[in-house]
Amino acid sequence: MAKPVIVSAVRTAIGRSFKGALANVPSETLATTILPEAVRRAGIDPAAVDDVILAELNYGGGDLARHAAVASGMLTVPGQAVNRHCTGSLTAIGNGAAHIVSGMERVIVAGGVQSLSTAPIMKWRVPGRVELEFIEPWMPPSHPETPDAPTLDMAITVGWNTAKKAGISRAEMDAWALRSHQRAVAAIDAGKFVDEIVPMKIQQLDGSVIDFAVDEFPRRDTTLERLAALPVLHPEIEGFSITAGNSSGINDAAAAVTLVGDDYAAAEGLEVLGTVRAWANAAVTPADNGLAAGKVIGKILDRGGLKPADVALWEINEAFASVPIAAVREHGIDEELVNFSGSGCSLGHPISASGARMVATLLYELRRRGGGIGVAAMCAGGGQGGALIVEV
Repeated sequence: MAKPVIVSAVRTAIGRSFKGALANVPSETLATTILPEAVRRAGIDPAAVDDVILAELNYGGGDLARHAAVASGMLTVPGQAVNRHCTGSLTAIGNGAAHIVSGMERVIVAGGVQSLSTAPIMKWRVPGRVELEFIEPWMPPSHPETPDAPTLDMAITVGWNTAKKAGISRAEMDAWALRSHQRAVAAIDAGKFVDEIVPMKIQQLDGSVIDFAVDEFPRRDTTLERLAALPVLHPEIEGFSITAGNSSGINDAAAAVTLVGDDYAAAEGLEVLGTVRAWANAAVTPADNGLAAGKVIGKILDRGGLKPADVALWEINEAFASVPIAAVREHGIDEELVNFSGSGCSLGHPISASGARMVATLLYELRRRGGGIGVAAMCAGGGQGGALIVEV
């Protein structure tokens, strides 16, 4: 049985939705940027790719993976769309790994794309009316709404509920967010993301062209005092502690990895970045959404036969700062090993791309440190969690 290995890992730089460099770059362009580059860096003939699996969310259902394959000249390569909200690209990689292990496929490109800046606005027809009536804008719900788990307000369903149940203070979340920005800025300055980022040339509205190769969301001037001064998002809720500062950003980006079997890599002389050891998904009641990251960590460690101390580095997505803090406490994880180059609060959270971005960052950092085991984990809408274990 072949072991699934990653032979390339790429991403775009992360943009600030609606206001940043990628504000006018559609999902199709982002997908067509990462797919051929992932294949090129792997050293594989594009015709050898068996499938492309890309996560997408609120895109409208056009199948970005197949669109990117055709736009990249890979006319005989099919494409599959995945939706598991925030964990979508981790699921795409896990699905690709499963195809490799099964022996049904030899080469898979898997990842995710998110352009909130250009996402379509949906409307929903209200049923049971003689006259046509629509709700617009409308978003499909990730779960049946309850008072403690609103479907469109993750600040409550994820951030606040997690902080309350795990006993996390605003000061602790602000401190975590500050560290996230400091680490992201330090990583940028040290050139840590250069190997994983695909530079883009982007035409501006005035016709000029800019080079985009640096994440634009991290704030160099963030201080604890500035974070503490931000208003809470729901002042009408007593004790509410979630702010824009200890929440993730609204962002655009794309990321992907190329997966093959270890036997295929050896036969073709491909450089292996890391091995996918395990993948897992889990779920909790939607009101406990942010705690799903901790639950899936327990599941994947058990599945991989590991203890927290066996893991060299962790990526636990900062959908809200309360999420990684709760997971760290639950499993006794050394927080110095978590989000070593920033995460959602600083780099941003391009929803469908975040999981693959985390995997790419883990692989390159583990290589710099001489190898080891890395875990990427996150919560997702509807009370879900996803995780992946890689070894370098």
